[in-house]
Amino acid sequence: MFALRVAVCRTLCSVSKPLLRMTIQNGFVISARDCNTRNSLRWDLSPDEIRTKTDSLINRVKKVYDDIGSLNVENVSVENTLKALANAKLDYVSSRHALDFPQYVCASKEVRSASTDADKKLSEFDVEISMREDVFKRITALQKKLQENVSPEEKRFLDRLVTLGKRNGLHLSKDIQEEIKRTSKLISELSIEFNKNLNEDNTVLVFSERELGGLADSYLNGLERTADGRYEVTLKYPHYYPLMKRCHNPETRRKMETAFHSRCKEVNTAILEQLIQLRAKVADLLGYSSHANYVLEINMAKNASNVCDFLDIFYETLKPIGIKERKYILAIKKRECLMKGYHFDGKINAWDLPYYMNQVEQCKFAVDKDKLIEYFPLDVVTEGLFGIYQELLGLTFTEVENANVWHENVKLYSACDTETGEEVGRFYLDLHPREGKFGHAACFGLQPGCRGPDGKRRLPVAAMVANFTKPRKGCPSLLQHHEVETYFHEFGHVMHELCSKTTFSEFSGTLVETDFVEVPSQMLENWVWEKEPLRRMSRHYKDGTPIPDTMLDKLIASRVANTGLMNLRQIVLSKVDQSLHTTSRADTAEVFAQHCQDILGVPATTGTNMTASFSHLAGGYDGQYYSYLWSEVYSMDIFFSRFKKEGIMNPKVGKEYRRVILESGGSVDGMDMLETFLGRPPCQDAFFQCKGLIKSQ
Repeated sequence: MFALRVAVCRTLCSVSKPLLRMTIQNGFVISARDCNTRNSLRWDLSPDEIRTKTDSLINRVKKVYDDIGSLNVENVSVENTLKALANAKLDYVSSRHALDFPQYVCASKEVRSASTDADKKLSEFDVEISMREDVFKRITALQKKLQENVSPEEKRFLDRLVTLGKRNGLHLSKDIQEEIKRTSKLISELSIEFNKNLNEDNTVLVFSERELGGLADSYLNGLERTADGRYEVTLKYPHYYPLMKRCHNPETRRKMETAFHSRCKEVNTAILEQLIQLRAKVADLLGYSSHANYVLEINMAKNASNVCDFLDIFYETLKPIGIKERKYILAIKKRECLMKGYHFDGKINAWDLPYYMNQVEQCKFAVDKDKLIEYFPLDVVTEGLFGIYQELLGLTFTEVENANVWHENVKLYSACDTETGEEVGRFYLDLHPREGKFGHAACFGLQPGCRGPDGKRRLPVAAMVANFTKPRKGCPSLLQHHEVETYFHEFGHVMHELCSKTTFSEFSGTLVETDFVEVPSQMLENWVWEKEPLRRMSRHYKDGTPIPDTMLDKLIASRVANTGLMNLRQIVLSKVDQSLHTTSRADTAEVFAQHCQDILGVPATTGTNMTASFSHLAGGYDGQYYSYLWSEVYSMDIFFSRFKKEGIMNPKVGKEYRRVILESGGSVDGMDMLETFLGRPPCQDAFFQCKGLIKSQ
């Protein structure tokens, strides 16, 4: 889904038992003792320790800011100002995530609560230090006196600090600064509360076997049962999405879709609508016409008008395809209603869409998902994914034995450069749902990959958090193909974090322009639509037989299935986000319903509000959800222009990609990285070709 710097979420965001070994292509197993010398993250902190360490971190960093703020303006230098700030920021981001990440993953509700409180306190401190006018004056003084004998990244860092200071209003009057500070603190607190509510949601619906008609035995066997033998279905992804795609009973789907898009409806609708007002207020105080224009100023898109034009062009291209697909779906629905004796209401409802889109894949492309899922056991997918990433990027992954982790199902790996043997970084995999855990799929950056005060590179650490089906007795965790795609996407973010080689933590890993951050991960999704990689990550879970060629061909051909409706939905979400953040107040349910009807041609279910569970809007993508489509233009250009042309497993291209795109982090503009790697300015042809909207050349 997205990279969280706990949170992409764009803020500074993420017992111990022996781990089972996994067979990894070109991989080994090392002990935690060999690893802990450079991994200071602890996951066994008590609520009291989290509170104490939070206060200690705040006091430590505040002292550095106080020292810089008390410098004589004439005496500022790179050493006592720029590098002192860089070191403080590195200490802050390296120490913070052991405190604020447990809220997303810890099994203990008390620890999650303490971690959420720490996040609120640290986010409030973020606002405090971002509003230090005394420090800002020293930074601007340094910028004016700075000579040419600084590195490009040092200059970029200094310019960024000045830009951020102005964007925080430090050039404005004290009264306005105080108002911005108060409002920004409230925005941080509300955003954390919004996502906490979603993480803690544990809604369960109960259905009879008849009501779950059409679902495979493997799905039903994974559900908890009530005393009277009925099935308990949660709103977690492994339960929700298979049901919505496969359940024949429209009333069951209606109940599930209504519940899913009513999660935290009352409390989060109020929070989101307050956030919209507060963001608009800050933008106005800073002299911007809207919150969208404020956040977009430092993105590739630059302003809301450019985003609107981009979405409108794409919409006009997709509109006729969407009309055609809706007609086809209505015909399928009408036929099924006649065959099964259901009332045909002549329209596509929100609870119909995933079900009949799945039917389209079966009817047009003959993709049998019940059979397909049997070839994607999680361990086999992981082994194949690891092998592909290792070969492509010149890395070797090694599992760490007896590692310090936050749950017994979590594994820690070390990544080394294959040629030099040098350790590049470490990553955790936390892949199954549990109560209180973050409910989506995301990468959390936990430690940056940049230089420390001693000039040596600090080792980056990241965590991939997902919610794939749990294994059960007699059956391993089996992935739908779209989950394999999600795995590749999020692991792409992990590699972006780990391969980072920047000077400053400010530019480490995924800390790039928000509308560029998805490019590396989206580009790597393409491997799950190619024959050779698919063969490497698939084997039948019972007998290890390879996936048949005919099944592979049908799967690959189905990539263009429902192109219109799937991308129109992305336009709906992007335009809803833009609409909410180009105004000062909004009825969020009404805005979503209007865009659904106007663009997708499918009404939102009465009484629901999807935006109350639209975590991106409180997780750092406010005014920037368009980034997924925007980034895809560039990611497709990279894949088709270089990898598809020169070999999808070509290690030479892979290592160049690692060096130019991944290692640079945010130390270079996204457009400059693209032009360097492509050898020309990017274009949209590959994007439209992949969507089946233009013929391939």
